[in-house]
Amino acid sequence: MIYTQRRGAGAALVLVHGITESHHSFDPLIEDLASDHDVLALDLRGHGESVREGPFDVLRMALDVQEVLASEAMVDVLLVGHSLGGTVVSVLAALGPVRGVINIDQTLDLAAFQDSLRALEPLLRADAATFEATMRMVFDAMRGPLTDEQWARLSALRRFDQDVVLDIWASVFELSEDELADMVSNLAGAVNAPYLSLHGTDPGEGYEEWLAGLIPQAVVERWDGLGHYPHLAAPERFVRRLRDFEADLP
Repeated sequence: MIYTQRRGAGAALVLVHGITESHHSFDPLIEDLASDHDVLALDLRGHGESVREGPFDVLRMALDVQEVLASEAMVDVLLVGHSLGGTVVSVLAALGPVRGVINIDQTLDLAAFQDSLRALEPLLRADAATFEATMRMVFDAMRGPLTDEQWARLSALRRFDQDVVLDIWASVFELSEDELADMVSNLAGAVNAPYLSLHGTDPGEGYEEWLAGLIPQAVVERWDGLGHYPHLAAPERFVRRLRDFEADLP
């Protein structure tokens, strides 16, 4: 079972959270968004209140969301995904038509991401305490300007299930750089929807040109200094940007 919460009325909007977190990560935005949207927030497989049964790869998670949308009779959706959720909604957009995609602070250049993640692999595969300490270190490095109260709320949501995290990142660990690049190219190349890639951390030099080579209609925006959670560090700005993006959709 994939756990969902649905609120509001209007254009269909789907919110997909990041790794180790849950639909509650979007709580500060829900009331505003639900004032003019039919908002569905969900817990990915292995997260929150959803089923804890593998596999936990991104394709399976995207298929889960696709099945939820079919069961909820939601069509013509605007997909918003943060971190892992940004990858999930990108894959979902490659699987079928959607109204648009907003990817929050998730690079699709997984081949570039591979080196940094592999450097952490021994720690991530170590005992549970070392794994959790490593994950907390990774998150702390991406906190940005969130207040202590905001950070405490997010930290309380996180569930550090080692098997889930390692399964999510299995392809990054196991595929060669060329294989990973080919996988991303095939998926991203199938995305036809309007696409906003919004970053509070630096996605890397030349990322705009790289992404445009795969998704020509993609727009990359950098909200410098806002860290991994720009939508929570500047919630009013994010909601305005979402509505502006939506107003320009075909």
